Parts: sequence; C-alpha cells; structure tokens
Amino acid sequence: MRIYKDLFTGDEMFSDTYKMKLIDDVMYEVTGKLVTRKQGDIQIDGFNPSAEEAGENTDEAVESGVDVVLNHRLCETYAFGDKKSYTAYLKDYMKKLVEKLQENNPDQVDVFKTNTNKVMKDILGRFKDLQFFTGESMDIDGMVALLEYRDIDGDSVPVLMFFKHGLLEEKF
Repeated sequence: MRIYKDLFTGDEMFSDTYKMKLIDDVMYEVTGKLVTRKQGDIQIDGFNPSAEEAGENTDEAVESGVDVVLNHRLCETYAFGDKKSYTAYLKDYMKKLVEKLQENNPDQVDVFKTNTNKVMKDILGRFKDLQFFTGESMDIDGMVALLEYRDIDGDSVPVLMFFKHGLLEEKF
C-alpha cells in the first residue's frame, strides 16, 4: 500500500486503495464514495455481542461524508470565498513547488508549469462547484485538495484532486 503525504506539512492526503487517475502528469484525481458509518465502529469477524450488552436508550454517533476525507482526516477549509483568493494561494503554492522541483528535478520544471497552467485553467472554470480540503494539521501553507462531484453513470460521485508534485509517496 502507498500513502501520499503533503510535501510541506507531512499530512496524510490519500492512499492507493482508491481509484486514481493521473491527469497531464500534474494532478491526481482520486475517486471516493459517500459513506455513513458509526464513529469508532470496528467490525471483528466472529464477534457477536449479545443484545443484553447493548446500551438502552443510547444515541450512536454517526459520521457521513466522502470516504477519502474521513479516512485520511482531511479538513474542509472555507478560506477561499472567491476565485481571486484561491488564485493568490495557488500562485504562492506553485512558486514553492517550482522551487522544490528545481532542487530535485530541474528538467521537469517547464513541463510542470505548462501542464499545470492547462489543468488549472480548466479547473478554475468550475470554481463555484469546488470544495477545498487541507490535511489534518489544517496548515494552509501546504496543499489544498480540491473536491468536486461529477456525474458518472447517472450517479453523483466525489472526485478529489491533488497536485502530484506536492506529494511524498510512502510504501507500507
């Protein structure tokens, strides 16, 4: 299994257990699904608690959301009220990524810039449909993942987008 972490904050962003697609060698699209589950619910094979053990008149805490967001403790951020504020963040973030690329892979800088501009132009055209997520630390200086719902086979499916060059890949 591979875990993808934010290059700048070290926050866990997603794993390769989800359907992934690499767009123009700059953006991972990770397909999630909407789930509802009990908080702290752990299923153990062969374990069958009797009905007598169940608490009476107790409310169970339930969490609902996108599995990628819940499993990797991503936090929604409302820092970008308009396209202008997100574009300002994006310029600063891209500058940091280009600096890292120049240190580690200087031959990829031009391709990265060209492909990123193409991908982001398309995504910014759908700005009003996006949600924004940071890693668990909620550090806005790190990566801000994008989420949009897409119509796939008549279903509304959550797709998260992460910058490839802003991730560290760890094998487990």
